Amino acid sequence: MKPFVIALDGPAAAGKGTLAKRLAAHYGFAHLDTGALYRAVGLAVLRAGGDPTDPQAATRAAETLDPASLADPELRSAAAGDASSKVAAIPGVRRALFEFQQRFAAHPPTGSGSVLDGRDIGTVICPEAPVKIFVTASAEARAGRRLKELQARGEAAIYARVLEDIRARDARDAARADAPMKPAEDAVHLDTSDLDIDQVFDRAKAIVDRAIADSKRS
Repeated sequence: MKPFVIALDGPAAAGKGTLAKRLAAHYGFAHLDTGALYRAVGLAVLRAGGDPTDPQAATRAAETLDPASLADPELRSAAAGDASSKVAAIPGVRRALFEFQQRFAAHPPTGSGSVLDGRDIGTVICPEAPVKIFVTASAEARAGRRLKELQARGEAAIYARVLEDIRARDARDAARADAPMKPAEDAVHLDTSDLDIDQVFDRAKAIVDRAIADSKRS
């Protein structure tokens, strides 16, 4: 049987990463934070003294990306997050990382399935995934979450600036010509603005359980 794929898409700080990890642990599936791939590319460009909007520098960084760099704690920094949305708009970067993501879904390193979270999993990477969930939340709610995350790491941050960055990143992700962020036509929308993680997990689990039951009947 083909590995079972759960595709989670949505904007930054909507909660899809936390949900993806919890779903993967619950079902014994492998998890891939595809946003970390772009963060790693963006961070690599910055560390080389380059500009994340430079197609040549960003594509070169993507083509030579070391998978070990996905464990770098600096990937969660505001600078890496901002750089990731810039490199993600570059077609050469997306092509370089496309096959990596598809191989992971087709051949998960652990378990009988995988959970991938990102911006274009259900629309581009795994369009045939049996479960597609578009996880979203208001920009204000997401800015509040990101502010707490940054402050917890000891980074100086101001809510207004974080909100501005969130909105700017949303605009870039939705407007890019190559694989813009948007829900798949058959994706289930899950708004987490007023939900805690347990409520989000319970709703997502119900969606996945139904899909697994349907796959067993078919």
